[in-house]
Amino acid sequence: MKTGILFLALFAFIACSNSSSEVIDDKEQPKPEQPEQQVDGSLIADGNSAKTYDLIKRSGYNHEAPDSSREHKTEHFQHIQQVRDNQLNKYVFAFFIHAAIDDDRGLPNITDRQRNEIKTDNKSPQSLVGQQGETMVFHWKFCLPAGFRTTTKFSHLHQLKGIDNASGTADVSSPLITLTAYSNSKGGQQLRVRYDKRGESTTTIASTDLADFLGNWVEVEEKARFGEDGSYEVTITRVKDGKVLLKLDPQKMDMWRTDCTGLRPKWGIYRYLGENRSWQDQLRDEEIRFADFSIKKL
Repeated sequence: MKTGILFLALFAFIACSNSSSEVIDDKEQPKPEQPEQQVDGSLIADGNSAKTYDLIKRSGYNHEAPDSSREHKTEHFQHIQQVRDNQLNKYVFAFFIHAAIDDDRGLPNITDRQRNEIKTDNKSPQSLVGQQGETMVFHWKFCLPAGFRTTTKFSHLHQLKGIDNASGTADVSSPLITLTAYSNSKGGQQLRVRYDKRGESTTTIASTDLADFLGNWVEVEEKARFGEDGSYEVTITRVKDGKVLLKLDPQKMDMWRTDCTGLRPKWGIYRYLGENRSWQDQLRDEEIRFADFSIKKL
């Protein structure tokens, strides 16, 4: 009997000792760092429109959509959806913008512009954000609808822009590169590539008539080497016949922003409405389609 009691006591002691050591070891083990989100740089429509925002974030991108602006506060609207496109014969992203409703990120003090965009940012994997000395290639397709309206101010479709630092002191108010649609002084429509050099004015470095774009899918290849001694080039090709609609050969230029933490792309529609929305009657509701986003570092 005594032998049995001693055996049970010894077993309990060993069991308690093992349990105690496991808890101590668990506390002493440092928590592993969260691995960076694994993405391949692509963002491709999968046909699940209701989960579009989830797809955007899973792919390492983010979005700024006016889903709850003005009247949308009581009648929610998903501004980035997925639709079946007859020209490409597959699902694509449809970016919606409403002239009389949508605003700029719900900011009440901004009444002269509206936006619906996707982007990479400081929450994106580093593979999707450019740093000094790095070369990145961006591919995507887009289709402007027939009758697409523009003004003599901006209707931006794409930007390369800096990411601010933690102190909010970086020079990131203006984008480096902008692909934008305009009405010129004679009423014609143009697609322009605009460049903003630090401390200097914004200039148009390439442009072409917008007519060949309307109602047609085009594919863009953009290559940028980021840094003060950087470079930039872009080619836009119409999908249906392979016609090159705009081509800018490599240009040496300052492709950086002071104190920024990186440079990133943005796509969508970001357009001017006039002071207190005074130009909104010149515009209309639009559906701009995008497809097959790709970001690669060389």
